[in-house]
Order: sequence, then C-alpha cells, then structure tokens
Amino acid sequence: MSAAEGPLVVGVDTSTQSTKALVVDAATGEVVASGQAPHTVSSGAGRESDPGQWWEALCEALHQCGDAAHEAAAVSVGGQQHGLVTLDARGVPVRPALLWNDVRSAPQARRLVEELGGPKAWAERTGSVPGPSFTITKWAWLAENEPESLRATAAVRLPHDYLTERLTGLGTTDRGDASGTGWWASGTEAYDEEILRHVGLDPAMLPRVVRPGEVVGTVRDSGDLPFSKGTLVAPGTGDNAAAALGLGLRPGTAVLSLGTSGTVYAVSTRRPTDPTGTVAGFADARGDWLPLACTLNCTLAVDRVATLLGIDREAVEPGTSVTLLPYLDGERTPDLPHASGLLHGLRHDTTPGQLLQAAYDGAVHSLLGALDLVLDADADRSAPILLIGGGARGTAWQQTVRRLSGRPVQVPEAKELVALGAAAQAAGVLTGEDPAAVARRWDTARGPVLEAVERDEAALARIAGVLSDAAPLLERRPDQR
Repeated sequence: MSAAEGPLVVGVDTSTQSTKALVVDAATGEVVASGQAPHTVSSGAGRESDPGQWWEALCEALHQCGDAAHEAAAVSVGGQQHGLVTLDARGVPVRPALLWNDVRSAPQARRLVEELGGPKAWAERTGSVPGPSFTITKWAWLAENEPESLRATAAVRLPHDYLTERLTGLGTTDRGDASGTGWWASGTEAYDEEILRHVGLDPAMLPRVVRPGEVVGTVRDSGDLPFSKGTLVAPGTGDNAAAALGLGLRPGTAVLSLGTSGTVYAVSTRRPTDPTGTVAGFADARGDWLPLACTLNCTLAVDRVATLLGIDREAVEPGTSVTLLPYLDGERTPDLPHASGLLHGLRHDTTPGQLLQAAYDGAVHSLLGALDLVLDADADRSAPILLIGGGARGTAWQQTVRRLSGRPVQVPEAKELVALGAAAQAAGVLTGEDPAAVARRWDTARGPVLEAVERDEAALARIAGVLSDAAPLLERRPDQR
C-alpha cells in the first residue's frame, strides 16, 4: 500500500450482483485497496436475494482490502435502491429481500396509484408515481401473498439501510434512498403517515431519515470486520445518488448509466413531479434532487442476446432494419411490466451482428427517450453525456449512444463510481466538506470525450413506430397469452 496523504475512508457498493469495497485516500482520491464478493439472485418470476449474503460479501470484500481497511477512519454504504428487507424482532431477515427488478407487484402498483388519487396526486406528494420497482408496491404484494411474513416483520429496511444497521446497530436511512420507497413525501421530506396507514405499515418499523453529512454512528465491535474501534459511519445512500456524488455532479449535466439496469439522471435544484411516471422524482444525497428514469433491461439483456446468437458482445454490424426490443425482464421505461422481448423486421439476409446491434439500439432508445425529461429547461443539451456503469467502456455501447443521441459522450476514467461516491460521503463526514466537492477535488469525472455524430433519426423513428404498434401485445399479461 502506498503512503496516504490524508485519512483513509471506505466506500461500499452493494449492488444486485455483488458487493465492492474501496479504501480511498481522502486527500487525493487514490484507491489504495479494493475487494469484491458476489451475491446470488433468484431466477424465475421473482428476483430475490438473501440479505445475509450481502453482509458476508461485505466482510469478504473488506478482508480483501487488508490492513488498509483497518486504518480507515470512516465508511459509507451505497446500495441498490427499492429492495424490500423485512426483519424480525431480533433483526434477522424474515425472508429473502424483494429486489428492485422484481416486477410481481405490478397489480399492486396500479391499485395503489388509483386508490390514492391517481398519478398526478402521487407525483405531487412523493415526487414519483410508484411502479412495481418501488418498495411500497412490494410491501403491498407481500401483504397479499405472504401475510405470515408480514406478521413476523418488526422492521423494514432498504438494502443500504440493512448493511449500515449491521455496522452500527442503529436503524437509519437517508433522503436519497428513502425517496425511492413511495412512502417518503418529497414535499415535506418526511414519511407520509396517510400512505403508511393505507398500506398497513407502522412508521415505528421504518429507519430514521438522517441529515446529509450526519454521522449516524460508529462501527460496533464485530469479529467479522477489519475496522478499528470508533470508525465513523456516514449515512450512505442509494446507488444512483452515490454515483452522482462520485461524479461530483453539478445541475444540468446528464448521466447515462449502463449496468444491469439502465438509468439516465441529472442533479436539479427544483423538486421534480412528473405525473406520467417516466421520471422518478428522487432526492439526492446532498439536499438537491435527482430526477431519474430507469430501464430494467440494459447490459445483461444485450449480453443475453449476444449469447443466444453465439457471438461476442462487440460483434455488431451496421445497416440493420431490424427492430429488437430487449424487454427480457418486463420493462419500467416504458411502463410495460409484463412485456417480453420483441423482434420485428427479420429477413433472410439479416446477420447475427445486425440483430445484436438492434438489441443495443432498443436498449439505448428506452433511455434516450427520457433524457430531455430529466434535464431542467435551461440545461445545455449540446454538452457531453457522462457515460458510466459496466457497459460504458464497451465500444458498441459508446457508438450506439453517440449515434442515437447526436451528442458528445464523455467516459470518466474512474471506475466504481458508486463506491467512490460513498467514499466521498465518508470523507465529507470527516472534513465537513460537501461530498460532491470532494469528488470534484478528486477529479473523478476526468475522461476522454467522443465527439458528436449525426443523430440516426431513421432508427429512432423506426423503433418508436414498432413500440407504438406493438403496445397491445407488450401490455398483455402472461395469463392472457
């Protein structure tokens, strides 16, 4: 380990597939150690994961960091949003967590929106129109399908809350992650007791929402962890809010994140309220807002198409007139929770590479459709899009975003931006700095800029046309097929 100029901090990213830990020099942003361990996610109709695995993965990732983790003065956890973690009176998970990409609660989402005033009322109240990704709809699904699990539940947490509580012994969350539940009101920045009563959830079962920059506790004694006694624990936040911190994001800059899910978002000083439900009006981890649109099908869906075709993920070919909507897990943007993948325009001369390019086009089209909606009216729409996430370094992803957006694309060199954002938050509780300013000091957004190319209007119109014409088929529930 190189000599550090300042105190060391730990940033954690507990994502769908794995937990990663970075030990970072708070003075320079240098990553001095890292570790990673995987999770198991169920397949089939639901997407579930054992929270105990997250803790085991965190411990393993930290131990891989060696002595550097023991020297750290503060830690923060960024985590996958929306997941429903139910704990019994001893703090033990009642059942596996229902993850963000579990869309079984689509009927409950529709019913809740109708019962409490419709989409406009929800958007004005909570900032978002809850879909099946939101925690509140998963709680309603649990109530209908597993009442015995509901009766056994003494506390409700989000994934990052669960790990933070295992570190400190205290039940806390932050405004960024709380804003994705459906029971936190963005207008008052507090839990909405009327909504909670409607779904039968006691506010006492929820974690305390801490202030940005607050120290939520210290790491309690645990033989599982390499931390030294008294290590400070920062609030943590959801993964997208953490990545925004990791980029040091300023208002008006668009971010397109390519991972298991795809997201497009920007920081805003104005509270968003989109009654169409396309844009979720999330809070950020600092005190501003993070309007965001999310798709369920991104890198994993495109990689699955490449695997089915037996070709490399980069083996795309131009000239396709095929449309492929890769909605392999249903879809959130557009709101088609029951959809499956759809292929249109296949010909004898269509090549595997053209089919793969069509999958990229379908995935990126969904994200770009929401790009203007997450930006404030006065944002510079000719500025580069920041391209992040696991797919951001893939040439096919880069070129598809450039071609379909018509905008320059900047690819930050920094990796693991969720964990870096958590580390910046941990550094902020030590120094009193704004964590986004910490990340800018670390120059985390530095990276090459790919110049703009002419936007492929024909491809965009073709995909939009197929999507419109196929709407009745894509909206059909599985039991109607």
